[in-house]
Amino acid sequence: MIDEWIAEVKQQTDPRELGMILVHNGLVRATAKDGKEVRGINLAVDTNRLAELIRHYSALEGIEAVRAWINEGRLAIGDPIMYVLVAGRFRTDVLPAFEALIAAIKNEVVTEQEY
Repeated sequence: MIDEWIAEVKQQTDPRELGMILVHNGLVRATAKDGKEVRGINLAVDTNRLAELIRHYSALEGIEAVRAWINEGRLAIGDPIMYVLVAGRFRTDVLPAFEALIAAIKNEVVTEQEY
Protein backbone atom coordinates (compact mmCIF):
# COMPACT_ATOMS: atom_id res chain seq x y z
CA MET A 1 0.00 0.00 0.00
CA ILE A 2 2.71 2.50 0.96
CA ASP A 3 4.74 1.88 -2.19
CA GLU A 4 1.58 2.33 -4.28
CA TRP A 5 0.73 5.58 -2.50
CA ILE A 6 4.24 6.96 -3.04
CA ALA A 7 4.23 6.03 -6.74
CA GLU A 8 0.76 7.57 -7.14
CA VAL A 9 1.77 10.81 -5.42
CA LYS A 10 4.93 11.13 -7.51
CA GLN A 11 2.95 10.51 -10.70
CA GLN A 12 0.11 12.91 -9.88
CA THR A 13 2.09 15.79 -8.35
CA ASP A 14 4.04 18.53 -10.09
CA PRO A 15 7.70 17.72 -9.25
CA ARG A 16 8.31 21.42 -8.56
CA GLU A 17 5.84 21.16 -5.66
CA LEU A 18 7.01 17.85 -4.20
CA GLY A 19 10.00 17.98 -1.87
CA MET A 20 9.02 15.61 0.94
CA ILE A 21 6.89 12.56 1.53
CA LEU A 22 6.46 11.40 5.12
CA VAL A 23 4.97 8.03 6.04
CA HIS A 24 3.81 6.74 9.43
CA ASN A 25 3.22 3.05 10.14
CA GLY A 26 1.69 2.74 13.61
CA LEU A 27 1.84 -0.73 15.17
CA VAL A 28 0.19 -2.45 18.12
CA ARG A 29 2.70 -2.44 20.98
CA ALA A 30 3.05 -5.19 23.58
CA THR A 31 2.80 -2.63 26.38
CA ALA A 32 0.29 0.09 27.13
CA LYS A 33 1.32 3.69 27.74
CA ASP A 34 1.28 2.98 31.47
CA GLY A 35 3.72 0.08 30.98
CA LYS A 36 1.21 -2.74 31.48
CA GLU A 37 1.42 -5.71 29.14
CA VAL A 38 -1.39 -6.13 26.58
CA ARG A 39 -2.29 -8.94 24.18
CA GLY A 40 -3.74 -6.60 21.56
CA ILE A 41 -6.39 -3.96 20.96
CA ASN A 42 -9.90 -3.62 19.61
CA LEU A 43 -9.98 -0.61 17.29
CA ALA A 44 -13.04 1.30 16.06
CA VAL A 45 -12.82 3.98 13.35
CA ASP A 46 -14.95 7.05 12.63
CA THR A 47 -14.60 7.00 8.84
CA ASN A 48 -16.54 10.24 8.37
CA ARG A 49 -14.19 12.16 10.66
CA LEU A 50 -11.18 10.59 8.94
CA ALA A 51 -12.47 11.79 5.55
CA GLU A 52 -12.97 15.30 6.98
CA LEU A 53 -9.41 15.37 8.32
CA ILE A 54 -7.96 14.18 5.02
CA ARG A 55 -9.84 16.95 3.18
CA HIS A 56 -8.70 19.55 5.72
CA TYR A 57 -5.01 18.62 5.67
CA SER A 58 -5.00 18.18 1.88
CA ALA A 59 -6.11 21.81 1.52
CA LEU A 60 -3.27 23.28 3.60
CA GLU A 61 -0.71 25.51 1.93
CA GLY A 62 2.24 23.48 0.65
CA ILE A 63 0.52 20.10 1.02
CA GLU A 64 0.14 18.13 -2.19
CA ALA A 65 -1.26 14.79 -0.99
CA VAL A 66 -2.64 13.11 2.11
CA ARG A 67 -3.49 9.44 2.47
CA ALA A 68 -4.59 7.47 5.54
CA TRP A 69 -5.66 3.89 6.18
CA ILE A 70 -6.74 2.58 9.58
CA ASN A 71 -7.02 -1.08 10.50
CA GLU A 72 -10.31 -1.71 12.28
CA GLY A 73 -11.24 -4.58 14.55
CA ARG A 74 -9.34 -6.96 16.82
CA LEU A 75 -5.59 -6.42 16.35
CA ALA A 76 -2.71 -8.46 17.74
CA ILE A 77 0.74 -7.31 18.84
CA GLY A 78 2.70 -6.17 15.80
CA ASP A 79 -0.35 -5.64 13.58
CA PRO A 80 -0.52 -2.33 11.74
CA ILE A 81 -2.85 0.21 13.32
CA MET A 82 -2.57 2.83 10.62
CA TYR A 83 -0.63 4.09 7.64
CA VAL A 84 -0.50 7.84 7.09
CA LEU A 85 1.19 9.70 4.23
CA VAL A 86 1.61 13.45 3.88
CA ALA A 87 3.46 14.89 0.88
CA GLY A 88 4.29 18.44 0.04
CA ARG A 89 6.60 21.18 -0.91
CA PHE A 90 8.91 21.84 2.04
CA ARG A 91 9.73 20.24 5.38
CA THR A 92 8.24 23.30 7.09
CA ASP A 93 4.91 22.55 5.35
CA VAL A 94 4.86 18.78 5.68
CA LEU A 95 6.17 18.08 9.20
CA PRO A 96 3.60 20.16 11.13
CA ALA A 97 0.72 18.82 9.02
CA PHE A 98 1.96 15.24 9.44
CA GLU A 99 2.24 15.52 13.22
CA ALA A 100 -1.11 17.30 13.58
CA LEU A 101 -2.92 14.78 11.36
CA ILE A 102 -1.60 11.79 13.30
CA ALA A 103 -2.57 13.43 16.59
CA ALA A 104 -6.05 14.22 15.27
CA ILE A 105 -6.52 10.64 14.07
CA LYS A 106 -5.49 9.29 17.46
CA ASN A 107 -7.71 11.77 19.35
CA GLU A 108 -10.74 12.13 17.04
CA VAL A 109 -10.94 9.11 14.72
CA VAL A 110 -9.94 5.93 16.53
CA THR A 111 -11.26 4.42 19.71
CA GLU A 112 -9.17 1.63 21.13
CA GLN A 113 -9.66 -0.83 23.92
CA GLU A 114 -6.74 -2.94 25.09
CA TYR A 115 -7.20 -6.60 25.89
